[in-house]
This record gives sequence, structure tokens and C-alpha cells, in this order.
Amino acid sequence: MAGRSVNKVILIGHLGKDAETRFTTSGVALTRFTLATNRRVKDSQTGDWRDETDWHSLALWRNENLGQYLLKGKQVYVEGQLRSRSYEDKDGQKKYVTEVVVDEIILLGGGGGRGDDAGGGWGDATQRAPMNRPAQKPASGPPEAEMPPELGEDDVPF
Repeated sequence: MAGRSVNKVILIGHLGKDAETRFTTSGVALTRFTLATNRRVKDSQTGDWRDETDWHSLALWRNENLGQYLLKGKQVYVEGQLRSRSYEDKDGQKKYVTEVVVDEIILLGGGGGRGDDAGGGWGDATQRAPMNRPAQKPASGPPEAEMPPELGEDDVPF
């Protein structure tokens, strides 16, 4: 496997706030949201276990209808790629951002959120969000990386 690399992120967590969808000047939808994941750590001084939360920034391209289901407290499963970028803020300071660019998202049944049913609008069962991928992204989107072949169910480590 010399010369190859993998950039794959898998997260299961709860949304920290409602997703926000905006559109680029060419009309492409970009939905941004944050995801909290927890891990158990043992305090070295007291020996007690405690939860620590990690926050992740996520970007979802071309799914403008999905944002209405991504509500604060909802639990989701996300697969994507880690991307880093930089920009200048309004004061001219260079800022750096690392985020997960979402390839697949599944809304899980647990968590809060607002809606008439327990599933937050997708029903009680776990549902996959359709990921509509055109052949080529416009120049305003993130650069496309060469993707490894799809993994089969037997390749998943859990």
C-alpha cells in the first residue's frame, strides 16, 4: 500500500445547535453544524472516571433539504473526510479551520430536537440521508480528493 493514504472520519454524536444552510454565489447549498462526541477518561489524581466532550465542525454540501432535520440534540452517524483551510477574517488576521466534509449522514432515533414524532421528522427508524453527488463540483466547493474504493460490510471494524 505504498504511496496510498486514507482520510476517513466516522463520528456518532449529538448536534450542538441547529444546522445552518447557506448558498454559494453559484447556488450550491452548504450546511454547517457542530457535533459533540464523548469519551471516558480516568482522573490520574482521584482515580474517578469522567466524561470529556470533543466538538467537531462539519460541512455538508448540496443537501439543502437535510438541514431541517439536523436539530440541536439529535444523534447522528457521520462519515466524511477531514479538511483544513485558511481564510482572512474581517480584521485581516489569517484563521485556520479544520472540519469534517460529510460524505454520508444517518439520522439516528435518539436525542432531542424539535418535531412531532420521536424521530425528528424521519420517523422512528434510523434513516440514511441521500447524498446527491454530481460528476464535478463547482470551483467554489472544497477540492475533490481521490477516493479509495468503497468498503464492503465485511471491512467495517465493528
